Amino acid sequence: MRTSKSAKTLRATSRRAGKRLEKSRERQLASRANGKRVRNTAQSAASMQQSSSPMEDATAAKHGYKLDAQDRTPSEGTGKQRKLVFVASEVSPWSKTGGLADVMGSLPGGLAQRGNRVMVIAPRYGIYPDAFDTGHRFKIWLFGGEHEVGVFHCRKNGVDWVFVDHPSYLRAGNPYGDENGDFGDNQFRYALLCNAAVEIPLQVKFQDTVYGDDNLVFICNDWHAALVPVIIPSKYRPHGVYTNARSVLALHNLRHQGVYPPFTYNMLNLPSDWYGALEFQYPPHMRQGAYEEEGRCVNTLKAGISCADRVVTVSPGYAWEVTTPEGGWMLDGLLASRQYVLTGVLNGIDMDEWNPAKDPHIPYNYSNKNFIRGKNACKAALQKELCLPERPEVPLIGFVGRLDYQKGADLIMGALPWLVDNDCQLVMLGTGDKGLENALRVAETNHKDKVRAWVGFNVPMSHKITAACDILLMPSRFEPCGLNQLYAMRYGTVPVAHATGGLRDTVIDYNPYEKTGTGWTFNDLSVDGLLHALGTAAYTYREHPMSFQEVQKNGMCRDSSWDQAAAEYEKVFDWALTDGAYCS
Repeated sequence: MRTSKSAKTLRATSRRAGKRLEKSRERQLASRANGKRVRNTAQSAASMQQSSSPMEDATAAKHGYKLDAQDRTPSEGTGKQRKLVFVASEVSPWSKTGGLADVMGSLPGGLAQRGNRVMVIAPRYGIYPDAFDTGHRFKIWLFGGEHEVGVFHCRKNGVDWVFVDHPSYLRAGNPYGDENGDFGDNQFRYALLCNAAVEIPLQVKFQDTVYGDDNLVFICNDWHAALVPVIIPSKYRPHGVYTNARSVLALHNLRHQGVYPPFTYNMLNLPSDWYGALEFQYPPHMRQGAYEEEGRCVNTLKAGISCADRVVTVSPGYAWEVTTPEGGWMLDGLLASRQYVLTGVLNGIDMDEWNPAKDPHIPYNYSNKNFIRGKNACKAALQKELCLPERPEVPLIGFVGRLDYQKGADLIMGALPWLVDNDCQLVMLGTGDKGLENALRVAETNHKDKVRAWVGFNVPMSHKITAACDILLMPSRFEPCGLNQLYAMRYGTVPVAHATGGLRDTVIDYNPYEKTGTGWTFNDLSVDGLLHALGTAAYTYREHPMSFQEVQKNGMCRDSSWDQAAAEYEKVFDWALTDGAYCS
């Protein structure tokens, strides 16, 4: 009997040990799946100050343990918490002219949820009630004089939103200009932003600590922030500052490059031997007829591409296009030479703001389970609001965006006779080129029962159009990523798009045999090319409604959240931190 009891005790002990071992292995596998290392030292615990992400907490709960400070996601390159500083000219909801602001308003929060310490630095263009004055002031020498800047701060969604205060930012118009064109001092305004952005992590405390310069990555967006990768190696690293920091240049639109006359280099307070980083041939597409524009220039974006540790674009397709003569805007050779550090990461969208189940701007909320009823109700409501005939059988076609050459609004005007003859309704929302604005007004006057033009921009109306329309047009000549097609798919609206940049990556042609695809695209950039894809979409809507509903459902089920994009960005940051500094 004694032997039997001993054997039972031994077997019970073995089972408990086995369960503990199995649980330990599950815990390790869960940690690896989330890209984490299990760290138990007091040093790593002290270095982590942010809370873990909801995804990590859910994974931990599933496997029966709780995430402590040492379990939060570190940099793969250093084992430390990443410190990320975004520098941008606009950030939603405080300032917005396009997709850059939407990205800056969403991506940082997604990265903060994954355990990174994140700051966003942008100009203070107005009086922001939720941003308070930190009281911190410092002076920057630029354009032959000292300029004092202030620092305003807002803490939301785990992100430090920081606004640089200076009189040059507080003026009427949009961030870059007014009805008379671009502001003449934009070079000074954004050079000031770049210099302030490099000082803030060193000087200003947030949550009682400065960000410092260790394991820190600057993410510099477009030409407005492209001086940061030049300032760091030319003015800071020679003095032992930012030796462990890196810079990543994010390209949202290569066409705009921050081009100015060569003599302005002396006003940027950069060392004279760094002139070659900015000097370049004046781009033909930016010339306005002056003799000096035929020669050399100071190209801000070229400097950022030349000096950044990594370069990222907002879609894989655009990462390829910028290395071609057609899409490189004269910078294709430089980008091709740095292709080994060039990565395309597809943008996501704010899945809470753009959610048809909770959207406060639309008259009827719906999901992918009842989208047919919901979209029909939204369609009827928009037709009534815009005084269009309430006809559910007619394809309602929409466009939301700038009325300019890039967005292909002129192609839509060329397709207008076909739309009218084929009994379609067209609703367009946007502003831009005065000729296109007037053409829209004339089209509405001539076709009162088919066309509605909203010249201007209105956020609630953009949501209503996205929810109500059956088809959304995006005939962009070039589109680095594009967000409207992602919004449309989220709402069950089928995009018809030119196969370029991010549109090629996200709008997949419908295959009726495999029942896959999220819309229709065209390669021939012409009115005929647009009509071929649009005609296929309209024919499917009328003659094969079940197939059209499959396309709608495919789009609504697509994961367009920022989480996947954030994980890809983290890889880029870790590569930059692991490699040595490109410029030193």
